[in-house]
Amino acid sequence: VQLQASGGGLVQAGGSLRLSCAASGRTFSGYYMGWFRQAPGKEREFVAAITRSGGTTWYADSVKGRFTISRDNAKNTVYLQMSSLKPEDTAVYYCARHNSGTVVAGTSYAYWGQGTQVTVSS
Repeated sequence: VQLQASGGGLVQAGGSLRLSCAASGRTFSGYYMGWFRQAPGKEREFVAAITRSGGTTWYADSVKGRFTISRDNAKNTVYLQMSSLKPEDTAVYYCARHNSGTVVAGTSYAYWGQGTQVTVSS
């Protein structure tokens, strides 16, 4: 399984970005997917997760109302739409395929993408 994240970049505070994560293989629709982020000097933290059908989503309190996770199973892709970005959103963002356990824990995910840098300037 390979996960390829893209869409990061430099944006001003208040702006928007959409991250994409393309997955290889034919079993994408069989797994929950998640997004995490890691800022310099900080631990990796949960951002958002989505069920197999996309019918249920979870968000960290810090991004709730600003970020939206979605997926297109026909394209084997999960997205993270980020709006009203703040400087504290600056981090490397990782997509991951859930294995088992709580969706907010990184240890519940078996496969990770390479990360895409998001930088929000003030």
